[in-house]
Amino acid sequence: MSNSSSISHFLLLALADTRQLQLLHFCLFLGISLAALLGNGLTISAVACGHHLHTPMFFFLLNLALSDLGSICTTVPKAMHSLLWGTRNISYTGCAAQLFLLIFFLGTEFSLLTIMCYDRYVSICKPLHYGTLLGSRACAHMAAAAWASAFLNALLQTANTFSLPLCHGNVLGQFFCEIPQILKLSCSKSYLRELGLIAVSACLVFGCFVFMVFSYVQIFRAVLRIPSEQGRHKAFSTCLPHLAVRSLFVSTVIFAYLKRPSISSPSLDLALSVLYSVVPPALNPLIYSLRNQELKAAVWRLLIGWFQKH
Repeated sequence: MSNSSSISHFLLLALADTRQLQLLHFCLFLGISLAALLGNGLTISAVACGHHLHTPMFFFLLNLALSDLGSICTTVPKAMHSLLWGTRNISYTGCAAQLFLLIFFLGTEFSLLTIMCYDRYVSICKPLHYGTLLGSRACAHMAAAAWASAFLNALLQTANTFSLPLCHGNVLGQFFCEIPQILKLSCSKSYLRELGLIAVSACLVFGCFVFMVFSYVQIFRAVLRIPSEQGRHKAFSTCLPHLAVRSLFVSTVIFAYLKRPSISSPSLDLALSVLYSVVPPALNPLIYSLRNQELKAAVWRLLIGWFQKH
């Protein structure tokens, strides 16, 4: 038996037993990470360089792309290193840092998605008040609040998790450091404090999701009043994928953190973790950014200019 003071490192989940499967998983993670880096990098570059894109919607898309890059860079590189070199070790400090950064970037992402939903609601349902409700100062304040609140939540969750005594070994059933897996190693009933903190965070996330659904209901009601069938189709083709991706993100996060231990299994835990930590950074640029005609045109201009210079 050991406690947290004597643990110098953790052992992460081995994603594959054979070398062939390890290389296959490595290629899958490499493809996903490259897609995320390319999509989010193009979004950041296009918005930063295109002065006509300096609007609230694209400002929040830039912040979302930054949080997605941070999220994918927190978990995937370590997993790829483990698959390539067959190492499962992560230091105690490295595990704490990875947990903090993951919660920080995921919290920021969800806050930004909520703000972006409010942006769409105001632009469609209250267009005359758009400049007042979403001026440059208001947008800066909302983005700063998203990053600051996520930072404080991540700091609180990480400090609380790593203050627990650990006496059930150092093997984590996940390919990155995750709160539910660390709680399984705890031998103190004080872990109920952490579960309570997670439950409060989950309630806040669910509350934000309810706000999103309510906003989309109002948006759909406004869209149905559009006389043009083409206009209605365009609005629905934009909003429905947004709602579907947000529903997937919220449901997997809540289920991963609040599910009963009795229904937990390595394959289920792995699938949930991939769905909420790896897939969104690669999918978000396609759903939110690169389907937008203005941003797509700006990306093409950026790429054409780059090729002409080289």
